Amino acid sequence: MTLMHEPGIDNEGMSDLRARELRIATYNLHGAVGIDGRFAPERIGEVLAEIDADIFALQEVPLGGSGSPDVLDVLRRMTNLHAVAGPTLDTPERRYGNAVLTRYPARAVRTLDLSFRSRESRGALDADIDCGGELWRVVATHLGLASSERRAQVEQVLQSFDTPALPVILLGDLNEWFIHGRTLRRLVTHFHRASALRTFPTRCPLFALDRIWVHPGERLMRVDVHRTRLSRIASDHYPLIAHIAHRRDKAMQARV
Repeated sequence: MTLMHEPGIDNEGMSDLRARELRIATYNLHGAVGIDGRFAPERIGEVLAEIDADIFALQEVPLGGSGSPDVLDVLRRMTNLHAVAGPTLDTPERRYGNAVLTRYPARAVRTLDLSFRSRESRGALDADIDCGGELWRVVATHLGLASSERRAQVEQVLQSFDTPALPVILLGDLNEWFIHGRTLRRLVTHFHRASALRTFPTRCPLFALDRIWVHPGERLMRVDVHRTRLSRIASDHYPLIAHIAHRRDKAMQARV
């Protein structure tokens, strides 16, 4: 659990740290199939327990159906968090796509169809989450593989909150291989540029495919990759974690 404790911080200090921040994570589960080829939802649940985030945005999640396991339900029971499904494939035989696990209640949930022409169905799960008295808009997504597809999808997402009334977290697997790609340049016009940390593939991380974007940007404290022995095997992506200042902590800073 290398990212759960910081050097020199005791249990009381750790509790105070958690009271001052929101911990938000994005994680592509790879269908709960690890790099060893083994389907192991419980192993994903153990990685989530290592992270202990307040909100998880999950991609490539099996969501049930007559011929498919419900990995989200396994994770919900293991973490004791609220679960919200955002399937991009939804048939009687198989449901699959995005999901959110949250410690806090979701006050409203929307889905955005980001499918592009004849390519694989994509979408965004858009939830208003009451984080201890402050409402955050959390948009969890998994963008397409083609650059033209990603550009169209980002434009569609941005149009859904062109002037955000709530603080916003946009996160997920953006599938953008190029640091200076047009998709990322477009996002910078609306969001604070967060650190681009390499999360894929876990055997030898080369690409920052998983991203977290925050508005307003001054609320973002730092971003970490959760690299442990377990997370290296459980999926082909490492989880990415953002630490975000609580509103009350920001107010205290303004009085100093």
